[in-house]
Amino acid sequence: MFATFATFALAAGLIVLIPGPDTLVVLRGILLQGRRSAAMTALGVLTGLVVWVTAAAFGLTALLRASHDGYLFLRLAGAAYLLFIGVQALRSRVLGQPVEMAATTRPALVGRGFRAGLTTDLLNPKVGVFFITFLPAFIPRGVPVAPTTFALGAIFVAETAAYFAVMLVFVRRLTAWLDRDSVRRRLNRATGLVLIGFGIRLAVEG
Repeated sequence: MFATFATFALAAGLIVLIPGPDTLVVLRGILLQGRRSAAMTALGVLTGLVVWVTAAAFGLTALLRASHDGYLFLRLAGAAYLLFIGVQALRSRVLGQPVEMAATTRPALVGRGFRAGLTTDLLNPKVGVFFITFLPAFIPRGVPVAPTTFALGAIFVAETAAYFAVMLVFVRRLTAWLDRDSVRRRLNRATGLVLIGFGIRLAVEG
């Protein structure tokens, strides 16, 4: 189990580093409303992640109990999804527009503070798909699904919290680092290889 958790922590860390809606809404809070508001936004995001982890834990457990074929289908669908986004990451030359520009131009449709973070995370279906497809690749056969999912989810939430903490303190340096084309290409390459690897693992495990 230690090897499973260590491998997941490495893979999840790469995912956390890629700027997505959650990162951008926190960064927007820093740039437009200050660190205190951004900290509440980050707390909202983390709360949303806990909700998704809980839903994934009980959802996977219920599906596994109800139908072995259903779980097999979910595992293969998850493998296909991971392979797809892994190939996309490898083919992409950059992660998108610069982080600071994306944060300042993103429409303010979800308010500010805690509500902004929570709403952004809960209304992003890709977060749910991530937990339903990514976590099963790291759950060994024969272990309790729900507790293991909660443990893996806790690792992801903790890494996200650490990332936000660094962002709140070193926002200028972090955004400058992420805006480098060479850094974004390397993140894409590393993340793509990780996702493809775990997609293959998820598909071939019996």
